[in-house]
Amino acid sequence: MKKFLKIALYSLGVLLLGGVIYLGNLFLFKPFSLDHYLAKELILEMLDSPESITYLGMFDRFNWVTNHQSKISISGLEDLEEDLIDAKNSRAMLLSYDDESLSEQQKITKKIAVFDLNNFIKEEEEFPFHNYPLNQIGGIHLNLVEFMTDVHPIRNKKEAEAYIERLDLFDDSYRGTLEILNEQKKAGIFPPEFVFDHVIRQLDEFLNFTKKDNPLRKVYIRKINDLDLEEEDMKELISQLDESIENSVNPGFRLLYDFIKETRSQANQFHGVWSLPNGDEFYALRLKVYTTTDYSAQDIHDIGLSEVDRITKRMQAIALDLGYGEEANVGNLMNKLNEDPNFLYADTPDRKETVVNDYNSIVEETWQIAEDYFHNMPTSKVEVRAVPEYSEKNQAGGYYMSPALDGSRPGVFYANLYDIKQTPTYSMRTLAFHEAIPGHHLQVALNLENEDLTLYRRFGYGTSAFSEGWALYSERLALEAGLAEDPYDELGVLQSELFRAVRLVVDTGIHFKRWTREEAMAYMKDVTGMSDTEVRVEIERYIVWPGQACSYKVGMLKILELRDKAKEKLGENFDIKDFHSIVLEQGQPPLFIVEELVNGMIVKK
Repeated sequence: MKKFLKIALYSLGVLLLGGVIYLGNLFLFKPFSLDHYLAKELILEMLDSPESITYLGMFDRFNWVTNHQSKISISGLEDLEEDLIDAKNSRAMLLSYDDESLSEQQKITKKIAVFDLNNFIKEEEEFPFHNYPLNQIGGIHLNLVEFMTDVHPIRNKKEAEAYIERLDLFDDSYRGTLEILNEQKKAGIFPPEFVFDHVIRQLDEFLNFTKKDNPLRKVYIRKINDLDLEEEDMKELISQLDESIENSVNPGFRLLYDFIKETRSQANQFHGVWSLPNGDEFYALRLKVYTTTDYSAQDIHDIGLSEVDRITKRMQAIALDLGYGEEANVGNLMNKLNEDPNFLYADTPDRKETVVNDYNSIVEETWQIAEDYFHNMPTSKVEVRAVPEYSEKNQAGGYYMSPALDGSRPGVFYANLYDIKQTPTYSMRTLAFHEAIPGHHLQVALNLENEDLTLYRRFGYGTSAFSEGWALYSERLALEAGLAEDPYDELGVLQSELFRAVRLVVDTGIHFKRWTREEAMAYMKDVTGMSDTEVRVEIERYIVWPGQACSYKVGMLKILELRDKAKEKLGENFDIKDFHSIVLEQGQPPLFIVEELVNGMIVKK
């Protein structure tokens, strides 16, 4: 029986057998086990999110039951209140399970779930409107379009019709967002001015697309052209699509556009969340959520400064060996390399295609070498694509999208090819290591394919401290494996690590030490030598996503610390494959759980 069908049938069984009634502190019926309860909650949560079901892909054959392919999430104020109530009920249920009755794995699961719920409840109670639903990198206006063009499957006429039915709900979804935006307005919470300007430009662009340039239409026509449809059916579908864009999509964008234009004059004059109500407390919670540690903002700032110093010295040593002089400033050196035509692609019409092909070659090479460091490699493959044109101006240098569970969609490493200087050849291997192999794709795909884990441990919790920490650790691992033997490639790896260390400094600088955007940009540019475009995009990302950028380096340092500890304690008995299995085969746990697992491995050996 196929994997996705097993999970689907299991999920149905969980829902049929896992009912629970909660009244105050009284549970009238309790599920058989903690795992069973968390599986039921996760399935109900997924069923409430049509996008999540589509991402996984495993329920698409049961769309006749779920009808998820024709729906999108519509979340307003009432949904926020219901989510808080549900979270408190879930926490009460989890705490009702006596630790003595749980297996060792269940005790770990309980710790993870309670940690997650405690953080969520605190944020919803104290800081429900401190996030920015409209922002230049992950706003709902971008996410929904990318979901439709890159994730919604069109393999037959029914799925083509479902695409249009989803577009018909855009205006309803944006009305829900508008409820939250208006509540933020009452609380006096607004993003900085540059966020308004980016979002206004993005929305204006969507509203003024010609028919042939609209990505929702262009991608749709390309996909239905691959289907074996009658000409009349094609014409009818395209006509319905145009109606949907005119009557739902564009009015939805107009709602958001009008709000953002009307409130621009109230933009926050500062850039850090310290300026929001109880902003320091909010930032402390964000750091806890994203790093899964109790490090203070000052702790993280100091770690960042120390790492910047260490990595800079190593880069200066390489620069000396390359003949750049003993006093070579790393930032100036990397600026020169960014401008050096020897490391840049020619600006030709086929440049993006050429770069994507070169990235795919790196991924193939790395996959083969990585097999020597892991007991298991993922079944799912990964491919490289250019970041969509409608979002490339404000996106980071690269990002990853996970594969569908049923194998219908591979993992995707998106490379930002908007600016030639964003893709110097010496940095390409590093980005491929991070986003594909042995980074995000290896970790995410192995987790999705791990049938030994419970449903909750596979899909219910994830943290960037683990996932991004692993991806940054993977860059170091690839360097150790000899995949960046050219000293310029090593400079690329070190520049990547340096800029993650700089993130610790600038993120805490902006949100804790009250730096301006310009001060943070100047520091990052001077230390790393990244291009002006990259620096601006990155700093603006940290401003709207406080704390997340700190997770990379904190996670990497913890994994390296635990690896060094295991090597020291185990000596000749240390096996890198065993260490990687311990780290990778438990889902995406908080760092304090990873530490427990590695300590357990050391004791058992």
